[in-house]
Amino acid sequence: VQLQASGGGLVQAGGFLRLSCAASGSIFNVIRMGWYRQAPGKQRELVASITRTGDLNYADSVKGRFTISSDNAKNTVYLQMNSLKPEDTAVYYCNAASLYNQYWGQGTQVTVSS
Repeated sequence: VQLQASGGGLVQAGGFLRLSCAASGSIFNVIRMGWYRQAPGKQRELVASITRTGDLNYADSVKGRFTISSDNAKNTVYLQMNSLKPEDTAVYYCNAASLYNQYWGQGTQVTVSS
């Protein structure tokens, strides 16, 4: 499975960004896709995920501000990020999971200025 992420950038606090992750390859085994982030000096953490059946999961810190969605026809997952805060600054990674494997896209930098 190959993952191509896009959409990061620099935005002021209170602004918004939309990340996209396009999956290709052996995606029929993928049961969940999501976004993780890693800030400098911190561990990588789950931001949001969506399963093939549409179950959603969000980190408490982004609930009500971020929305994950998928376009199955395009094999693409989106992360709409609203009301961004400086603490959302991190490298965001797209993830795909099958029963036995994890796949990662290249990171995309999100920087929120105060």
